[in-house]
Amino acid sequence: MNIGIIREGKNPPDKRVAFSPKQCREIMEKYPKVRIFVQPSPLRCFKDEEYLAQGCELSEDLSYCDLLFGIKEVPVEMLLPRKTYLFFSHTIKKQPYNRKLLQAILKHKITMVDYETLKNPAGERVVAFGRYAGLVGAYNGILAYGKRFNLFDLRPAHSLFDRKEMQLELQKVKLPPIKIAVTGNGRVTKGAMEILDAMNIRRVSVDEYLKSTPTEPIYVQLRSADYHQHHQHKTFGNDFYTNPESYESSFDKFYTTTDLLIATAYWNPQAPVLFTKEAMRSADFKIKVIADVTCDINGSIPSTIKASTIAEPLYDYNPKSESAEKPLSSIDNITVMAIDNLPCEMPRDASVDFGQDLIQKVLPNLLGEDTDHLIEKATIAKHGRLTSYFSYLEDYVLQEA
Repeated sequence: MNIGIIREGKNPPDKRVAFSPKQCREIMEKYPKVRIFVQPSPLRCFKDEEYLAQGCELSEDLSYCDLLFGIKEVPVEMLLPRKTYLFFSHTIKKQPYNRKLLQAILKHKITMVDYETLKNPAGERVVAFGRYAGLVGAYNGILAYGKRFNLFDLRPAHSLFDRKEMQLELQKVKLPPIKIAVTGNGRVTKGAMEILDAMNIRRVSVDEYLKSTPTEPIYVQLRSADYHQHHQHKTFGNDFYTNPESYESSFDKFYTTTDLLIATAYWNPQAPVLFTKEAMRSADFKIKVIADVTCDINGSIPSTIKASTIAEPLYDYNPKSESAEKPLSSIDNITVMAIDNLPCEMPRDASVDFGQDLIQKVLPNLLGEDTDHLIEKATIAKHGRLTSYFSYLEDYVLQEA
């Protein structure tokens, strides 16, 4: 069995990788019949020499590999016919910009497993970069708050070598007694809370958050039930996730007391937004810094009218004109961080975290027996044909690109 690690070809280039050099050695030791070939890359977060040192082989040609691992979408011209690929294809929602990619996969009789569709029997994703989106998103939220109020000046996350250096950088932070709200309950949320916990910011209940006047910085985790209510005031339950349009936001009690909002909750477009643009113009709207880790453009956070970038992570939202302005340009504006590829700021650690999940939760099925059909159910195309699980994409691939 030959495994190939492909060079990322999508622009802008992604520095992340499916497996670190040490993880490659771990795989080859655990599966003695496996050899790993790495396509050289000057941009990857791990150097080619690091892979060589761990027993991998460098090769521009990966045509003799059985499995090819990438991260982002593979450019059509880089696809190798009749191979098995694993990467994020961004096609399962019929994204128009990737229709040509799926058409090419079928044309070249490729088998493709999408990381996003790898789920356990409970329907939970088994591999994702969400934790590092939360970690970096919360760090950037703290960075933005420091800049907004001229309290401290943190180094950009992408300039830090790893998580340990990030923790050292956070030691320079001394926050006033502010209130921080974190929305969500998944991997991303837990990553954000890791940062706040590492800073020894005290976590409080919703009741204490709303009623107290703190003498130290505090934060609260808000789940959907905390800021949604049924139109007819029925008890909040699982019905919210199947009929979100029957609910309205009750976030107003939080935006009147929150200083920094870190938004990490998944948002269904049928669900209400957290607050309206009109509410943001109100004198009661206290939030001055928003770290929108979800980065849903024109989604749950009305001030996220565009994505920011790793190079320029912040912009100001002017509530009166409802437009984006230069960051930190007015005390009347709201400072927004809305980077849409946050894990790329810490590619080494994010890759190690991702690779460990692949080794523990995916490779046993991929290289052995697929006992719980994990791989089968995540395979979008097999030998150039859509599988039954993704037959709904038939009209998508038949349309003109």
